[in-house]
Amino acid sequence: MQMKRVTQDQKEYPEKLKYIPDSPETIWYMGKLPENNSPGLAIVGARNCSSYGKNMAFEFARILAEEGIDIISGLAAGIDGEAHKGAIAGGGKTFGIMGCGVDICYPAGNRNIYEQIKNQGGILSEYEPGSPPLAYHFPRRNRLISALADAVLVIEAKEKSGSLITADLALEQGKTVFALPGRVGDLLSVGCNRLIYQGAVPAWKPEIILEEMNWEGKKKGFSGGDREKRCLGLAREDNLVYSCLDLTPKAVTCLQEETGLSAGRLLTSLQHLQTAQLAEEVWKNYYVRKP
Repeated sequence: MQMKRVTQDQKEYPEKLKYIPDSPETIWYMGKLPENNSPGLAIVGARNCSSYGKNMAFEFARILAEEGIDIISGLAAGIDGEAHKGAIAGGGKTFGIMGCGVDICYPAGNRNIYEQIKNQGGILSEYEPGSPPLAYHFPRRNRLISALADAVLVIEAKEKSGSLITADLALEQGKTVFALPGRVGDLLSVGCNRLIYQGAVPAWKPEIILEEMNWEGKKKGFSGGDREKRCLGLAREDNLVYSCLDLTPKAVTCLQEETGLSAGRLLTSLQHLQTAQLAEEVWKNYYVRKP
């Protein structure tokens, strides 16, 4: 795919970038540029994330992309990559902001996502083609991630994390910051819990972001899509268990109380749901809905 460039004096230059004090003179891109009037959410978080964090990033991005929200991230390993995957699965647009030239896929393990984004959004960078992914490029590119978005969602971040830099930049730019609440004592949740303590909006479900940003009804309602179709063939007990699962991990003991099923029948249903790719055991005896 052909590389393109746009400069500040051209009408195609993203309007949102013009409002930051150190906006780049030139943006290189492959695919498309974000539309100025499209709502955008940046989803950022830990590279070495948990399976729970991956699931949340994917699910939030998928649902919000289905609602017509552009998903913006940094195409890094972990949360970034899962956010892009979720947006692609939701049929929406997603934009990867690189800390290197747009012709370099970094990390190499995200090659498949990188190629898909070109056709379902765009790859953007202020660095010229061929520029290597140098360490100091990434904190700087974070200002573009937050600038191109109307709000930022942080999913899993340690106490000292590059994702918190993006959150700070978003606040400086007057953007709303959301954080996924995490368990007390979980190292990957310290950053998010601290953000909430400091005033970030706790986002325990995607609808919170839609309500807070007044994005409800931007495209279509929560139809459930393919998942609802897959649920039609579930047995009664399996459907009961599925209805009790959500985006927050639930212990088997909690599910047993809610469903009234015996341990054996409950575990059988959970096995059926995992086979149907409707549930996932994120850690031992804790289950979530799977996108």
